[in-house]
Amino acid sequence: MGVSFTAFEIFEIAEQIERNGAKFYRKAAEKTADKSMRHFFSQLAEMEDNHEKVFAEMRKLLSDDARDTMVFDPDNEMVYYLKAMATSAGWEGKVSPRLELTGLETPKQILAIAIGAEKSSIDYYLGLKTFVPSQAGKDKVEQIIKEEMKHVIMLQKHLEQMS
Repeated sequence: MGVSFTAFEIFEIAEQIERNGAKFYRKAAEKTADKSMRHFFSQLAEMEDNHEKVFAEMRKLLSDDARDTMVFDPDNEMVYYLKAMATSAGWEGKVSPRLELTGLETPKQILAIAIGAEKSSIDYYLGLKTFVPSQAGKDKVEQIIKEEMKHVIMLQKHLEQMS
């Protein structure tokens, strides 16, 4: 028996991931003493806030038909994918899925954690994208994936500049 998801539910999940990302970057900004890094992390938090708004708008713009249309998942592939990704996606704000930032992390360590979290979000969105119909905003999901990839690039550049 397959489990079904609506596009509405998929966008709700994406909004939560973005809220978690914004929370991570705000917490990183609080925990770092370096003024330029605080500013950088604050900017990333604002970008994640914007992504959340895009997903929320996509969810609101769903037609009644699209809102209630079940995503076809006869073999529970999405359920397996969501379970696998649940251990890594959405752990922004923590050192790992189970450990919070302590404030003892160096800016380099925070950047490395952030890169891992962004990559997990990208993986999650790539999987979700396969279940979002074109008319329900697949192109916008692709835009956000590209934005998240830009975050990885920005974070990696900062990390390399610190070395």
